[in-house]
Amino acid sequence: MDRSMQLQHLAEAEQHVARGARHISNQEIRVADLELLGLDTRLAYSLLETFRLIQVQHVAHRDRILKELGI
Repeated sequence: MDRSMQLQHLAEAEQHVARGARHISNQEIRVADLELLGLDTRLAYSLLETFRLIQVQHVAHRDRILKELGI
């Protein structure tokens, strides 16, 4: 794969990492709001954990691209 394609993939991976961070932040707020209202948070926590697991994958993918690029 040529360098320009790798750089394009890196840009996409960076967007995924940034979007994932926003999803996690927003979900943490939702969980806190539910807790304040005394509502069931199990499903919200489960979704938050899923977002966190996906984020680990996004970061690992981005890091692999960086390594391939020698950055």
